[in-house]
Formats: sequence, C-alpha cells, structure tokens
Amino acid sequence: MKRRRGPDRGATAVEYGLMLALIAVAAMVAITAVGENMEAMFTIIADLLNV
Repeated sequence: MKRRRGPDRGATAVEYGLMLALIAVAAMVAITAVGENMEAMFTIIADLLNV
C-alpha cells in the first residue's frame, strides 16, 4: 500500500501546533490559579504567626 503524502501532512502539523498552543494556555491558567491560591495561603499563615 502506498502512503498518502501531500496536503494532509501540513494539516497534521497545524493541528499539533494548535493542540500545543491550547495545552500551553491551559498550563499558564492553571499555574496562575495555583500561584494565587498559594499566595493567599502563605498570607494567612504569616498573619497567624505574627499574632
């Protein structure tokens, strides 16, 4: 069987690029959310230790 080569190959590369971009955006959102929660938690702990 012959393998098809041509426009499908470029489309696959674009799809992988889009998936990579989506994963990167999701990771940034998750890291930001976790960072904000960690900051709030450390602020609470610091306030409790200063009492």
